[in-house]
Order: sequence, then C-alpha cells, then structure tokens
Amino acid sequence: MAKILPVAVIGAGPVGLAAAAHLVARGIIPVVFERGTKVASSMRDFSHVRLFSPWRYNVDEAARALLEETGWKAPDPDALPTAGEMIDTYLALLAAHPSIEPQIMLGTEVTAIGRLGLDRMSSAGRADAPFQVGWKAKDGRTGTIEAHAVIDASGTWSNPSPMGADGMPVKGEAMLSDVIGYGIPNVLGPERPRYADKRVLIVGSGHSATNVALDLVRLRDEEPGTEILWGLRKAGIGKLFRGGLDDQLPERGALGLAAGNVIEDGRVKVLAPLAIRSVERNGDTVTVAADLNGSRIVLEVDRIVVATGFRPNFDMLRELRVAIDPITEAPPALAPLIDPNVHSCGSVPPHGAVELAHPEPDFYIVGSKSYGRAPTFLMATGYEQVRSVVAEIAGDREAARRVQLVLPETGVCSAPSVPSRIVSGCCGGPAPKDVEACCADDAGAKAEGKSGCGCGSAA
Repeated sequence: MAKILPVAVIGAGPVGLAAAAHLVARGIIPVVFERGTKVASSMRDFSHVRLFSPWRYNVDEAARALLEETGWKAPDPDALPTAGEMIDTYLALLAAHPSIEPQIMLGTEVTAIGRLGLDRMSSAGRADAPFQVGWKAKDGRTGTIEAHAVIDASGTWSNPSPMGADGMPVKGEAMLSDVIGYGIPNVLGPERPRYADKRVLIVGSGHSATNVALDLVRLRDEEPGTEILWGLRKAGIGKLFRGGLDDQLPERGALGLAAGNVIEDGRVKVLAPLAIRSVERNGDTVTVAADLNGSRIVLEVDRIVVATGFRPNFDMLRELRVAIDPITEAPPALAPLIDPNVHSCGSVPPHGAVELAHPEPDFYIVGSKSYGRAPTFLMATGYEQVRSVVAEIAGDREAARRVQLVLPETGVCSAPSVPSRIVSGCCGGPAPKDVEACCADDAGAKAEGKSGCGCGSAA
C-alpha cells in the first residue's frame, strides 16, 4: 500500500494558512512550517498598519467555510482592518481550527528542500521521488519530513531590499543597524522614542514608505521637533500620487493623495532623485553622502527608514529545479503579467497553477514571494493562487485551470499596449482630478515649481 504523504506548506501567514484550509477541504493533510513562535509572525511586525484592502478581499473562501463551522461571523466586508486586527479576528482563529492547529510547526524554519535520494542533477525517477524537507527548531532540534508536494508561502518580509539605488547595500549600511529601520516601523507606538524630535530620512517610494511618512507627520504634529526628509531614488513625485480618487481601493488611493498634501504643505521635504553613496556614524548622528539630481550633497540625520521593497530568498531551494525570471525573480510565466516596467495599473490577468509551475513537479511558490520583486501583490491574489495550486495537487485539473481573478484597479494606467518591458515617455498615470496637468509626473513637476515634466520625451 502506497504511503500517504502530506503536503508541506512553508509559512503560516494569510496565504499559507489559506493553502492549509484548501488542502483540508480536499482531504489532504498539510504540514505547515512557521519560523515565528506565533502564526503570521511577519504580519505582526506591521500590526499597527491599516490595510488598504477591506475585509471582503482579506478572507479566503475555504478558510471562511472552516471558520463558519465553529460559529465564526465574518467582519463587515467594507471595514478596513489593521494587520493586527486581521490576525486577532481571522488568522489566529483559523490557525486554532482543530483541522489545522495540529498540523502547524511553530518556531520551525525550513532549511533545505530536495528529492529523497536525489540531488538537483539527478533526473531518473525524479518526479516519483518524495520531497524531503529539512527543518530546524528554535531550540536547536533538526529533522526532516517527506512530502508529496511543497507550497512555498514564506513571503519576502524577512528579506528587505537595501538602501542603494543600484539594489545593493551602501557603504556603512550594515554597520548601522541600530539607527536604520526597514519596512514600516511603529513610530507612533513602541518605537516612538527613537523618532520623536529627530531628523528622519525615509528612503523609498512605495506604499510602505508612504505609510512611514504619514505616520511621521502625525508624530511631528505632536512632537514639532521631528523633521522628515523623503528620499526618492527616481526623479519626480508623480508615482506617489498613484491613482488617487480613481483607485478602486479608496484607502490605497488616499495614501497617494495624503502624500501629495504633506509634501505640498512642507511638512515633508522630498529629495529626488537621491542616490545614497555611504552612511557613517558621526557621534549621535549619521552622515549621509549622496547624489541629489547629479550633485553631491551631505546630510546629517538621526535615523533612517529604508522602505525600498522586499526580495525573495531562494537559499532553501538550492536542490530544487526552480525557474526564475531574471528581471522580476518571479516564475517565468507569471513575470510578464506583473513586471512593473510594463504594468502599472494593478490589473493582473488570471493566473494559477499553470503560471506558477516550475520544472520541479509539484513544487509551487505562492503569495508575495511568487511576485519576486514586483510590488503589486494583493492578498486576494494569493488566495486564488492557492485555490488553483491545491486543485492541481489534488488532480482536479479542470478546477485548477478555472482561474478567476478580479482585482480592484489602482486608477494608474501607464502601461503601453506593446509586448515590451520598456515604457516610452514619462506619464506616471493620469493627473489628480483637481490638478491642471497632463499626467501624474507633470503634476509632480509643477508641484516642485517646474514648468512641467516634458511628456513625450524618450525614456
């Protein structure tokens, strides 16, 4: 009689737990590895942040079915939870469900994945060999389990991108971990003393950087000695405005509008394009040497927040045959659909197990890690991914290919209708409705006192 093996799920965040729920719904045993001592450990790092996706996009349907068995009532579908509220109201309860809780290995990091008895170079019998998943617990214990399939939902939060405009750490960055924060520090909560009445430099231009800037503005309102510098690694501030009122996720659109407001009224000083060369401790401050629009400058700041995105870590996958797009670090079939060099609208064509497949049969990367370095991932995307992937693992190919993914539009559409990764012109999307400008970048240029952005020039 053939040995029945579980499916290994790496990561007990929203997408990993959703994968477990779908596996349980199909009668397949999951084993969920979570490096943290609690589920959703990465999400707990930004528990103070209000999500811009309302509850209607944040609850997986298989998970909902399991929870409703216990009498769970879903929150108001239009309410916007913080990450912490999502953990307490949904994820922690899902992880405690009797069909999932015994299958979670907390405080356990996956260190390596391979095929039993075969290294990466071995092909004969590979598809029939079980996976071998090596793990290490926080108390030092190690072990392996065999698995029929592997779903990597480990995310990218623990691997933030460095400060350099070239994607590399700048000189001195690694030595100043006590004054450099990454991601979205809680500047209004436990970390307040580190930022109050300080001169803070934010590096980055995405949603994380915008959240940090707006939180620091709120801190500045209470602690007027707080000074905020915002370094953008590319020219123009049009990207910050994003879709504004046209965004179908109002909270996401509001971020861009709020960013424009605090820049316009001077509460935040924007430095763009800023390429930092080095950081060095200078007594109680940090000396930042950088190029600002081609000219060398030196800044003295108290703290730096690096919010330049995240990137996947593939170390544990070295013995698997994994195909990665050289630009986005996403699966090759998915990469052209999400490459920010081409797509900026936030609309992603339907995709599932087919686009997420690798040369290694029955191995899938899902969730934010599947997007590699692309910044447009939404939780609803991950839920649809795992629904399709689990159907494929279960042998239900028809269900796996019946993918329907409708994401809320950002209101920013600057992608050309040509099969190329190169965008001509500047544009940056439509201008905010109340601004006399031809595009978002034109609005940004005029906000900086320039005549405009020069639309139509070659990129």
